Amino acid sequence: MGVTHLERSPGPHRWRGMRLFLAASALAVILAACSQAPETTPGGAESSASPATGTASPSPAGTTGTAPKVAANVLTLEGLGALRVGQAVPADNGWAERGAQISDTCRTVTSPAVPGVYAIVEGGKVRRISAGERSAVKLIEGIGVGASEAQVNAAFAGFRAEPHKYVEAPAKYLTAPNAASGDPALRFEIGADGKVSQVHVGTAPQLGYVEGCA
Repeated sequence: MGVTHLERSPGPHRWRGMRLFLAASALAVILAACSQAPETTPGGAESSASPATGTASPSPAGTTGTAPKVAANVLTLEGLGALRVGQAVPADNGWAERGAQISDTCRTVTSPAVPGVYAIVEGGKVRRISAGERSAVKLIEGIGVGASEAQVNAAFAGFRAEPHKYVEAPAKYLTAPNAASGDPALRFEIGADGKVSQVHVGTAPQLGYVEGCA
């Protein structure tokens, strides 16, 4: 006697087993897909881990967070080499008082290694650094003694112009608009020939001194 269709149908226990098997298979597929997805950092960026070693790849050059090294003859708002605005004169670095000093509270220091440059020191700290004649020091923008007024205006827009105290026009002072803020700022002296005769970096009021410490 042949087996009927109903007799070949699986019982309730077999259906339950098949459902469990299918559910387990689907879960395995999902877990496998997740394990192949790229890892992300808390910020959402993909990890740079090396698949061969599992260690992070080296950071690209220039992204270590360190400030770029500035040449010794480049004057910045922070200072000139080891001579820093707002800090004491560095010891054993060539900067020292030379010649007669006109004030007990305000002193000037120079270095034989940097001709044409002097710094004003008050309260034991460097307040201004000035580059004048014979100086090869330049700003990072390439502006230095001998640059034209037009070059200064092109590189530093919005500087305040004032008549020069000792030299006839077109001589003048060009001072950064933030000079009175207490932060280091720039001031240029333009000579009668329309060219930069001195570059000053410092804080007020010393930035505006017209005769060294006065």
